[in-house]
Formats: sequence, C-alpha cells, structure tokens
Amino acid sequence: MFHQDLDPTGSLTLSALLALLPLIALLVLLGGLRWKAHWASLVALVLAIGVALFTYSMPLAQTLDAGLYGAVLSVLNILWITFNAIWIYNLTVKSGHFAVLRRAFATVSDDRRVQAIVIAFSFGALLEALAGGGGPVAICSVMLIAIGFDPIKAAALALIADTAPVAFGGLGNPITILGTATGLKPEDFGAMAGRQTAILAIFVPFILVGVADGRRGLRQAWPAALTAGVTFGVCQFVFSNYWSYRLCDIFAALVSAGAIILLGRVWRPGESETPVAAPVIAGGSVDDPAFERRVGPPDGDSKADVVRAFAPYAIVIALFSLAQIDAVKNRLAVIPGKPVGTVLGVPVGHVFKWPGLQHITGPTGKPVAATYVLNWMGATGTLLFVSGLLTLAALRISPLTGLKAYAETIRQFGWAIFTILCVFALSYVMNLSGQISTLGVWLAKAGGFFAFLSPVVGWFGVTITGTDAGSNALFGNLQVTAAHQLNVSPVLFGAANTSGGVMAKMISPQNLAVGTAAVGIVGAEGTLFRRVFGWSALLLLLMCVLVWLQSTPVLGWMVP
Repeated sequence: MFHQDLDPTGSLTLSALLALLPLIALLVLLGGLRWKAHWASLVALVLAIGVALFTYSMPLAQTLDAGLYGAVLSVLNILWITFNAIWIYNLTVKSGHFAVLRRAFATVSDDRRVQAIVIAFSFGALLEALAGGGGPVAICSVMLIAIGFDPIKAAALALIADTAPVAFGGLGNPITILGTATGLKPEDFGAMAGRQTAILAIFVPFILVGVADGRRGLRQAWPAALTAGVTFGVCQFVFSNYWSYRLCDIFAALVSAGAIILLGRVWRPGESETPVAAPVIAGGSVDDPAFERRVGPPDGDSKADVVRAFAPYAIVIALFSLAQIDAVKNRLAVIPGKPVGTVLGVPVGHVFKWPGLQHITGPTGKPVAATYVLNWMGATGTLLFVSGLLTLAALRISPLTGLKAYAETIRQFGWAIFTILCVFALSYVMNLSGQISTLGVWLAKAGGFFAFLSPVVGWFGVTITGTDAGSNALFGNLQVTAAHQLNVSPVLFGAANTSGGVMAKMISPQNLAVGTAAVGIVGAEGTLFRRVFGWSALLLLLMCVLVWLQSTPVLGWMVP
C-alpha cells in the first residue's frame, strides 16, 4: 500500500520545488537548450521517477506501473485521434482534392493572412469543438503550409490559434469533467469560463496576423482580425451563458468564418499578401486527374471536385454531431460502474482497474482513480477512423491506397510517438506519486494572491497532461477548496483552472510533437517551443490579471 504524502520533506516549499524539477527540466531542455522533444521528455520522465522514488518513497514497481498506465492511456486519447486526423488529410492530398480545398479557402480572400485566420482560427476551432485532441493542430498546420507558410510558422500559427476554443473543446468535455471532479454544476463553470476565454479570443486573431506578417500584417489586416475575434468571442459568451456550453465553440467557429466571408465582400487589405502561385500544367502523355486538381484546371474547379474536397470534413462534422444525439451517445457510452452496452452483440468497450495501482491512496485515504476505460467504439479516434473510411468512398480512393496512406501516416510521426508516450508516462508518475498535488497545494498557500495564481495552476496542469480536461480532473477540487478557504466564488477559481490551462496547449510537449510531425519537422520541437512560449506567457498573464480583478469588486460583477 502506497499513501500519497503531499509534504514528504517536512517543508512544503522544498517538496514543491522537488516536484517542480521534472517540469523545469522539460521547459529548459526544450526552450533553452533546444533539445529534441523525445530526449527532453525522456529526461523529465527519469527525473519524475527519481523524485517519486527518493522523495515520495513510492515503490519502484508502482512507479513504473504508473508510467506504463499513462503511456497506454495516450494511445487511445492522443495517438489514435491524431493518426486518423492526419490520415484523412493525407487521403485528400493523394486524391488531389486538398488543393481544391486550398483554392476554395482562397475564394474567401486572396490574402494569406486572412486565409490563416479562417483556417487556423475558425476552421481549427470547429475541429477542436468536435474532436479535440491533436487533430486541429495537425490538420490546420498542413493546410497553412499549402497556402505558402513555412513549416515552423504554420505549426506555430496552428498552436496559437488552438487556445481560444480549448476550454469548450470536444463538445465541452473539459467543463463537464470539471463539474464531475468538483460536484458543482458544469453549466456554472461554462458560463464563467465564457466570461474569461471570450475576452481572450478577441486578441488571438491579432496575434495570428502578427506572427504571420509582423507589424505590416497588423496594420493592413486588422479589420479581419477584429471581425473574427469579436464575433467568436461574442458567440462564445452568449452560447456558454444562455444556451449550451457544449455547442458554443461550434457556433462561434461558424459565425466567425461567416463574418470574415461577408467582410471580404466589402473590404480587402490595402496591400494583399498572396499565397505562392501553383505551377502551370505541363504536357504529359497520360492524363493525371489528381495532378490536374493539384495545379488547377484553367476554367476553375468543378462543383463536383469542390464538394468532394469539403466532403471529408463534412463527414467528420456529421458523424460527430450524430454521436452527440442522446440515444447514440448513451448507447456508445462506457462509464465505470455501469453495465457496458453492445451494438449488434459486440461490446462497445471495456472497463477494468489497472493492475498494480489499486493499492495507492490519496491524501484523504481514498484510493486514487486508476481505471482504464477502453471505449473503442465511441472513442474520438474511432469516429475519425470511420470518417476516414467514408472519405475513401467519397474521394473514390481504393482500399489498398488508403492502407498505404495509413502506413505512411504512422511513419510520418516517428519519434513523436515516443514523445507522446513519455509525456503521458511523466504526467501519471507525477500525478499518482503526489507531485502534482503538492504543486497545487503549495500555490494555494499564497492566500489572497492565489486569485492571481489560479490560472497558473491550470497552466501547469495542461503543460504536464496536454489536455484541459486532464488539468481539470487533477486540480478542479484544489481550486474549489482554495476558493472556500479564501471566501471567493468556487465557480470563479474552477473556471480559472480551465481558462488558464488553454494557454499551455501550445507549449505542452505532446502538442509540439503533433505539430512538428504533421509538418514533417520531427526534432524541431525546441525551436517551435521558443516561437510560441512568449505568447503563452503573455496570454497567461492577461488571464491572471482578469481573474484577479474578477475576485475583487472591480470586476466581481462578472461572476455569476
């Protein structure tokens, strides 16, 4: 039996500093020394194991078992999602329809900066709202390359854009998890998060334009950034507060994209920055329809090709929307402690307690949650896989070509797979040994200043776990407990955890690994980290100030 001791050294500050060591090492190796993510994450994992063994006195077998548990979780929660998302993209490339999609986006505007907003911000938010995981970063990165951005900048833009919708991503899953972890109404957390992230969303398109083209971009394309940010933020606020936090990102994404399309009818940047032109078709002895679609027919794309180009993403939207119908959702749900349903006599999943971890108890003496939920039929990655199979038919791609494309997709990730396995192992070693809880309790000792630090707790959680939902599961109760101690609204601090966490999505090692793998620069995670860390820190600072003001009479009226 291993009982978590949140202060194993007798000094909470010293214990917290030791618990912080793996995270500091990870950030320094990535950002300071520009190590490749797989080596940086491996070193951080070894340090976390060392701290668990020699500071927290966690038995070796349970320490290694916790790491294995985390690594296995990453297969379904990250890798299965990302492989299938990129596979769908690769299928559109092989058929030549991705070039048609690129030209369709160009009809919104011939300016690359405006296209970047539509693709990374609006379309990326739609993907995040439906699927979450690494899909938005992976898909949007390669789409941005297609309109002329270099790989590093494309990945950076996709990572930065993925901040605005994350709190409500996966149909509001982080908010739902926060409600489950704290026992409070998720609708209240959703409403409060909408009063925080909606403000943040206004600034994100401006950052995208600045990263894409510097001061010139801000000077010339600010109307598009303002339109996208304001419409997205207003929709996110209205839907999270007055309708459904689960659907707010879907409508915010669609409305912001529609607003930019309408803006394009009456406004164009003073000096347009156009994408790199496609090469002219050369003569050939054999017709190649895919090649002709890739370079563009002289009389424009046919309606059939345009429909097929959008078909894969329409399929994704339709399938995920269908999966949210209560009858379907309940049929596919796999919930610990409840009977597992079947479809055509086949179980939709399997639930079991992870062997070897059932003897770990938390600070309160209750056993920690170490249940593996294999919801293989209703998993996000499975829905994307089915979408890929339907894409084969829609784009008239043979099964053999599809199989080859899948093998190429897996090879494309290479070391990124190892990185993701290591980081998930790291997060669960830190979690089950008590290191993460030590950090949270230490920050909560800041007293009234904790209102400022509350988003930082969520930021740490997402940096380690890679997901806002994971951070909420870890620190949701801590935030609510600190709020009660400080006589502050628990809804405010709980929402601050999820709102602060979104800024860490762009620097979490697994998302960096997904981004570099998608654009073919595996090993450049350190360089990418340096590109986005400053924006992560700046947006986090803004969120800290906002939450602190919301805890005072200045903006206290914003708390429901």
